[in-house]
Amino acid sequence: MARTSDPSVRVALIEAAAQLLASEGLPALSIRRVATTVGCSTMAVYTHFGSKEDLVQEIVREGFARLHAELSAVDHTSDPVADLVNLGDAYRRNALANSHLYRVMFDLNPLALTDPAAHADPGGLGLDAFGALVDAVARCVDAGVMAGDPSRLALLVWSAVHGAVSLELAGFLGDDGATNYAGATAAMFAGLTR
Repeated sequence: MARTSDPSVRVALIEAAAQLLASEGLPALSIRRVATTVGCSTMAVYTHFGSKEDLVQEIVREGFARLHAELSAVDHTSDPVADLVNLGDAYRRNALANSHLYRVMFDLNPLALTDPAAHADPGGLGLDAFGALVDAVARCVDAGVMAGDPSRLALLVWSAVHGAVSLELAGFLGDDGATNYAGATAAMFAGLTR
């Protein structure tokens, strides 16, 4: 009889593995430890993912899927700059809610430690998330409030927002991370808009 995968166990395994990676790094990640944390057999990990490398790839994929979903939920209004700011806020919300996934996606890059090609972008989800940002910047360029190549400007915006969020998650923005994040990103947006 073929084993079937339970979606709730799959998510629990991804969460447990991401927590282990984020808190202890790649050497701490083992199939047995993830299974024990979730309260299932090691076979459940193999049923859902096939291997430890596949599990790590799914962590990255899940992180980008959540980021893409959060960015896709941002409404388009008649104010493209406000929409761009709202995308930054959505990025921040996702990072704070999923800091373990965020750390694996961007800080640890565990797949690059073993196989750089495997981590390029599982499923293109990172490109989808970046595409939402490029589209928002293009709306600003079309409205005449920003000037330049939308892809290059979007990379600047992503870099600034990502940097501020990473600093906040690391505790460098102080007790009032939200205010300091808002100040940092407002300065960046002021420098990019006319």
